[in-house]
Amino acid sequence: MRNVTDRTSDPFDLDPPCDRSVPGYGDANAHFHVVGDHPGRHGGLGAGVPFTGTPTVDRLRRALRDGGLLTDDGTLPTVDRAYLSYLHMCAPEGPEPTAAEYADMERFFDAELRAIAAHVLLPVGERPVRHVLREYTARDPALADDLRAAHATELRGSGWLVVPVLDPGAWTDDDETRLVAALDDLQQTDYRRESDLGRFLPGDEPYLVR
Repeated sequence: MRNVTDRTSDPFDLDPPCDRSVPGYGDANAHFHVVGDHPGRHGGLGAGVPFTGTPTVDRLRRALRDGGLLTDDGTLPTVDRAYLSYLHMCAPEGPEPTAAEYADMERFFDAELRAIAAHVLLPVGERPVRHVLREYTARDPALADDLRAAHATELRGSGWLVVPVLDPGAWTDDDETRLVAALDDLQQTDYRRESDLGRFLPGDEPYLVR
């Protein structure tokens, strides 16, 4: 199933319970879903676009551009099969959302992730990596404890391929290079892992599953 919309900002009209939020942005039929933490950590309140507004996240967008997921890494980036969103899209009242606030916002994130149904998830930073591994794979979430080792590696999930990303605030030049190379290598493979089951059904229409 494909989402029919040409909107790049908040294509699903999510209505979180807060005054200031940064909605998801990108291709509603994306192959790659980049998952950040919250606007206080990864920016976006100024432009209303995830991963904007600070030199740290500018570096991430540059890597996504060089890795082929963005064709323009400006404040309003031009996406190529990519979608950007946060675990917690609301601006936190304090430095970090509380555990209860994360839990309350999880329903919006989960609905968005399943609506996008990307083939590859790229969680950025410890909390997003831990959440994605716990909720959407059979992998040990403790892999998030050593993100420098897990950074830019491929982890098979339950229907998703997960590529953990070290928070860009902790990157060395080598970490940026590793992510760009991993994205480039990944796109040379059959990362979609789809099978056509249409041959078992009447008619000539394909029925792709993964």
